[in-house]
Amino acid sequence: MLRRVQSTSRTGVVCRGGEVRLWSRNGKDFTDKFPDVRAALEAQLTGDCVLDGELVVWTGDRLDFDALQQRMVNTAATVARTQPAAFVAFDLLAVGDVDIRPMRWTVRRQRLESLAARWIPPLQVSPVTADVDEAREWLEAFKASGVEGLVVKGASTRYQPGRRDWVKVKHRETVDVIVGAVTGSLRAPEVLVVGRYRGKVLEVVGRTVKLRDEQAAAIGKLLKPAGPRHPWPEEIATHWGKGSKTPLVKVQPRLVVEVAADAALQAGHYRHPLRLVRHRTDLTPGDVEPLPET
Repeated sequence: MLRRVQSTSRTGVVCRGGEVRLWSRNGKDFTDKFPDVRAALEAQLTGDCVLDGELVVWTGDRLDFDALQQRMVNTAATVARTQPAAFVAFDLLAVGDVDIRPMRWTVRRQRLESLAARWIPPLQVSPVTADVDEAREWLEAFKASGVEGLVVKGASTRYQPGRRDWVKVKHRETVDVIVGAVTGSLRAPEVLVVGRYRGKVLEVVGRTVKLRDEQAAAIGKLLKPAGPRHPWPEEIATHWGKGSKTPLVKVQPRLVVEVAADAALQAGHYRHPLRLVRHRTDLTPGDVEPLPET
């Protein structure tokens, strides 16, 4: 079975005695950040249950991950009215006191659809299909709305916490970016840290997965050390957005590379690692599309 992957935050919903709590995948309680979703769940759920799903925020006809992040960090009263959220359920884990995770996905799905038969927005169930051709149509049709791709699940699979018995099929496109720094060394770079200009400022927009040896050798021949006025920091998080720090080797921002990127963006920055396709010695940094000025 296939369902959509969206610009979302994975969320568990626990309803007990008519009270609803919302939990992140890391066990963080952010119920108070989404009073609109909580109220809808408490009004529309008819009994105790545990749901697995996603929170989303729409801006016009496009999913807005930046707005969703604002909902998570700001006081709910300041953003709930201007950035209303919705909950998209894709699995049912418990009904009453019965743990249904050992049941097949098809059985859990039937129970979820029955539970959600009378839901109205901001609650909905993620659409699914067993038709591969239809799934391919979805992959293209939903791209413009910010849907990142599809999740493929086995119809007979059980829900097993801590295990990933499914596959993500994401949109990927190639874009041109500017190499501003690397990890490793100048001549044997391990990872490229890349940017795009916003006005006159070169901003970090992403970084690649580890380069293959032949890629590192080819790129290393084209890099030159940066001068003292390079604006980027001396270190970068070992894991994108978190974790320990890794030293950066800053380079002159002259080399353009083509990278494969998925559709997940946050303020113009790629949320997931990029894959190097090729270097573009035929292009200059001025040929790279800039970030919109704010």
